[in-house]
Amino acid sequence: MECQIEIRLKNELRRNLHPSTAYVGFKQVADRDLFRFIGTIIGPSDTPYEGGVFSLSIKIPHTYPMTPPKITFLTKVFHPNITEDGIIHVDVLGDNWLPTLTIEKMLLSICSFLDDPNPEDPLNPICCLYRNHRETYIKKAREWTKKYAMSY
Repeated sequence: MECQIEIRLKNELRRNLHPSTAYVGFKQVADRDLFRFIGTIIGPSDTPYEGGVFSLSIKIPHTYPMTPPKITFLTKVFHPNITEDGIIHVDVLGDNWLPTLTIEKMLLSICSFLDDPNPEDPLNPICCLYRNHRETYIKKAREWTKKYAMSY
């Protein structure tokens, strides 16, 4: 007998077959593991991340949807709120999590977060660069996107 979390995750996977946008998607890591996914975000247009394809690890806790998934970037990203280890510091993955959010909605939120950082919550030195030397930040973010998120 399937539990509620498995039913919800299977429904989310089914809906992902016809995503609401071409900018995000996700798939199971292994057919039998409903709690581990690989997500993909296409870098938003008119941002330093444009043209990049970013992979993310998505781990679903057994308390989902009451607690958020653990989502980290596998692709290196130069961003004020993403650590070198790929840890994303965004409020909807923590205190502002809502059980009505889905994996697709979270990926969309992260995608839009790429374009609109929150440097008020500095977690790394990139924040200072973003606030004080925006052109240098943009140049470096584009360089990283080309180096790590684009295949030639």
